[in-house]
Amino acid sequence: MNETAGVTRSADPAGAPRLSVVIPCLNEASTIEECVRRARHALDANGITGEIIVADNGSDDRSDELAAAAGAHVVHEPRRGYGSAYMAGLAAARGTYILMVDADLTYDFDEAPRFLSELEGGADMVIGNRMKNIHPGAMPWHHRYIGNPLLSRLLNLLFKTGVGDAHCGMRAVRRDVLPQLDLRTTGMEFASEMVIRAAKEDLDIRQFAIEYHPRGGESKLSSFRDGWRHLRFLLVHSPNHLFILPGAVMAVVGALVELVVIVHLGVFGREWDIHALIGGALLAIVGTQVLALGICAHAYATYFMGEQDRWFDRMRARYRLEHGLLIGGGIALAGVAIGTWIVIDWITRGFGRISEENLAVLAATLIIIGIQVFFSAFLLSILGLRRRDRDPPSGTYLRNVQARLAAESELIAADPAHSSGG
Repeated sequence: MNETAGVTRSADPAGAPRLSVVIPCLNEASTIEECVRRARHALDANGITGEIIVADNGSDDRSDELAAAAGAHVVHEPRRGYGSAYMAGLAAARGTYILMVDADLTYDFDEAPRFLSELEGGADMVIGNRMKNIHPGAMPWHHRYIGNPLLSRLLNLLFKTGVGDAHCGMRAVRRDVLPQLDLRTTGMEFASEMVIRAAKEDLDIRQFAIEYHPRGGESKLSSFRDGWRHLRFLLVHSPNHLFILPGAVMAVVGALVELVVIVHLGVFGREWDIHALIGGALLAIVGTQVLALGICAHAYATYFMGEQDRWFDRMRARYRLEHGLLIGGGIALAGVAIGTWIVIDWITRGFGRISEENLAVLAATLIIIGIQVFFSAFLLSILGLRRRDRDPPSGTYLRNVQARLAAESELIAADPAHSSGG
């Protein structure tokens, strides 16, 4: 996390509000009016020119009507999901800066000037930290002491963001960095995605402590399902930890076990035989496959998701398809050579019992690993065959949402009967 204060950014573009307050909403009839009123009061009391956008996510309790009556601009997003609602709200926002706040009254809208001040002071993203100011009954104990701390620490371990509360529902961002973030997820993992993408883009992320109040209305959070979605998202966006490191460990351990058995090296006071060799072969084969998957995951993220990875970029610049084919072919040929020698020895012995079981396992292992490397090299080459006229990935989803909203606005302008308020 970059804590360095930058130079104050430029003022609002002509005609644009200074701050857009975006509130996702799904059946929040008991709280949405109060949220809109508090947001408007915070803007007016601090002389902030702004707009309030409620991204309704298919509510069936009149939440959208209540929000519109309270003075919010309502954007309808029928596709369910926390991330989907925010995508629609962010696409509709016109402000130079955007404040994102949940619709359950757990956050204090009077904090808006602090978020705005950080953004105007050079921050690209500002995130609240609830963990030291949680009011009694505001957060279940397993969220407070297990779920949120563990997921935030894992996120920081994998991506080095330095954010203390990565899943806080009150955060702010500069609108002009949204294309860089290229946000895509539709569920609760959207909160993690924002932080991860900001860290990967080396944006200036800041945080400060805020209070967290008991929520109004019914919680939409599913502890285990949404927790798993967050964990899954963290892992799939860190191929080094999901694939490369486990694969490398398995491959190295497997190779060492096979070496110990083949050269009859005593370990722990005994010699190891065929069963240990089979275990080592299994580890070496699986480890190589996992490593290959990790490298392919790096390639996909680089070519199709706009990711940048110095290690992969160096490897890509140094090694070509032909290198992989030579390495894989060489390993496989070594296995074939050993296997051929075993067959010849078996023939010369009169087709009796094969006495080289250890070498046979080694030969099979080398052939399998060689084939894996050989065809993985082709797969990497296929992934690299991108169309040159392909649309750059940055901001694609956001642009699609903006285009859809623009089309809906034109329809409403042509036929006011289609308008549903807001």
